[in-house]
Amino acid sequence: MRWLHRRGRRLVALATAAVTLPLTATLSEASAAPPTPAAPAPYALVPQPVSQKAVPGEGFSLTPQTRISVLSRDSEAVGVGTYLSKLLAPATGYDLPVVKDTHAPKNAVVLDPNGPKKLGAEGYTISSGKNGVVVKAHGAQGLFRGVQTLRQLLPAEVESRTGQSRAWTVSPVQISDSPRYEYRGVMLDVARRFYPVAQVKRYIDEAAAYKINTLHLHLTDDQGWRIAIDAIPDLTKVGASTQSGHTGGTDWFYSKADYQEIVSYATSRFMTVVPEIDGPGHTMSALASVPELNCDDKAKPLYSGFDVGISTYCLADGTHQGNTRRFLKAVIKEVAKLTPGPYIHLGGDEAPHTPPDQYASYVKSATEATTGRHKTVMGWNELADADIPAGSIMQYWGEDDDRKSIGTAEESASIVSTRNGVAQDAKFVMSPSDHAYMDMKYDASTPYGLSWSGYVPVERSYNWDPATITGKMDGTGSIVPADKIAGVEAALWADRAYEGSSSLPTPATRWPEPHAYADYMSFPRLPALAEVGWTPQAARDWKDFRQRLAQHAPRWTAAGIAYHPAPGVPWPGTVRTVEGVHTIETEGVALDSAGSTSDGTDLVLWAPNRGNNQTWTIAPQSDGTYTVTSKTSNKCAEATGGAGTTVVQRTCNGQPTQRWKINPIGDDHTIASAGSGLLLTAGSATNGAKATVQSDTGSALQRWYIG
Repeated sequence: MRWLHRRGRRLVALATAAVTLPLTATLSEASAAPPTPAAPAPYALVPQPVSQKAVPGEGFSLTPQTRISVLSRDSEAVGVGTYLSKLLAPATGYDLPVVKDTHAPKNAVVLDPNGPKKLGAEGYTISSGKNGVVVKAHGAQGLFRGVQTLRQLLPAEVESRTGQSRAWTVSPVQISDSPRYEYRGVMLDVARRFYPVAQVKRYIDEAAAYKINTLHLHLTDDQGWRIAIDAIPDLTKVGASTQSGHTGGTDWFYSKADYQEIVSYATSRFMTVVPEIDGPGHTMSALASVPELNCDDKAKPLYSGFDVGISTYCLADGTHQGNTRRFLKAVIKEVAKLTPGPYIHLGGDEAPHTPPDQYASYVKSATEATTGRHKTVMGWNELADADIPAGSIMQYWGEDDDRKSIGTAEESASIVSTRNGVAQDAKFVMSPSDHAYMDMKYDASTPYGLSWSGYVPVERSYNWDPATITGKMDGTGSIVPADKIAGVEAALWADRAYEGSSSLPTPATRWPEPHAYADYMSFPRLPALAEVGWTPQAARDWKDFRQRLAQHAPRWTAAGIAYHPAPGVPWPGTVRTVEGVHTIETEGVALDSAGSTSDGTDLVLWAPNRGNNQTWTIAPQSDGTYTVTSKTSNKCAEATGGAGTTVVQRTCNGQPTQRWKINPIGDDHTIASAGSGLLLTAGSATNGAKATVQSDTGSALQRWYIG
């Protein structure tokens, strides 16, 4: 793919006009009791544990007399106990004491860090019953992950920051759990939209609740330089005064004390901070602050716009290569000193104006400065187009269009750079933009974000496998070997963190607080991506996940997280009736009129976008059947023939061929032609597949979610 279509930097035309909805709006909903899941897991845990078993009998009820017993004097383990006590206190009103014990007492919450080594650094077990709860791990980090599961075994109101009057009973269960991948991250773009320290800490807590263990901070870009460097004070004095759509800031950066506060807070949540110093592109804030980084030795103007690919360090001659080398050495020296974690992220993406030899010069200077500080090099996959140290971590952000090029004469730049990384013994963190970029709109109605990598509904965030995401579309031929996959990272860019982002902002544009943008775009997708990184692939199932995910909505509400009740999930408190305006989806694709208004147009399947072409009015008829009418064309879905007949749209005429019997099956439905009795069937779960009618085979492609 081309750089202009990457990483949220340019808005491409939407297939349908975007409609701004209130942040809590959903289609066809009414107040009602939560729907009953068809076949729920024993408990609605996210990420799904490796093993969980409901235990007969009563659970353990917390009381003011309950104590948290830590079977260790290790300060980190005791710290997990203190964290749990403080977590429970606001809602319960209990000040549960944390005590150091040598043996597990009854009627207590026991945290035991002396579990077997086979649990690994983050594995844990939980045993809960009438007489108490025991969380066991091989060290404090595993205890902390187990505590995140423990909180999900308590009522949702436990997340409230104010007192709640109710019983606090831990569900009776036996759990054994450990992560699929060691690296499970989230990236926060604080360069384009500055997040104050308190809001970064808030996001750390939200991510840690779903066992995210890495916070990648995108600290520098064209629109702002966000970390103070004592050796080059103008980087923040000048370069931090802008952000996307805003100018004139005086405190839009992290002082050394601020950054250390963030790092310390993340560490207390067993989260590693990865600082990113992007280059040689995305550097306008540096070029405006340090004149000698430019070929004419004059500072560039500050930039608060939205364009992409507009900047690069001057690397055209030995003098300026030396200037850049000294600059990187000074910056990375201070950042490395402030960062206890093992990684420095060097960016390396979207540098279209940097010739290959000059790009190689940048990478050499940046990687030498990083390894010289005993840090592991990270970078976007393009970094591997130059020489990188063995063992570097490349972050893959390709998309399906890149995968389609694998094995062809014209493999995409992302695939080529990924091959280069594998050849240089790099490991990879998977962040495919069309699955893991949380700044992508959920659908056409999303008020924030972009859609250059397509719409990313919750199901698309969930339904992918890191082991095959660098392979062909059929899942074969992965370029990155399984043992070279370090993990997964969700990315929340802030290119268009304002309402009405389908066009550039105006003076009247609404800019929400950064945390409000983060909550809306991250929830429910961040928990979905957390499960991708934690849970074994064989244990993941979208239909089961959406049931579990829905039950987390009351937790988010209690915690003050203004989540987006995205389509495709049976959220509590709403009931979706067949009648009304809906999308009709199966296996990650939606019934689509192809944007046509013509009679006889074949109906197809396409990635969900909630546009008019995927919006249908389902109207009841006197005989108990329904008509299904396209919002784009105002024409009815019609099936006139036998098995294999393509479903088309045609001017509504009230005939049986345009009537459909809709029957619930759990949370889904079958949709049968009233004329033939044959079921509406998706030809496949790929874009452009035809909708047909077929005999009932029990196929998932004949089960439709009406959302």
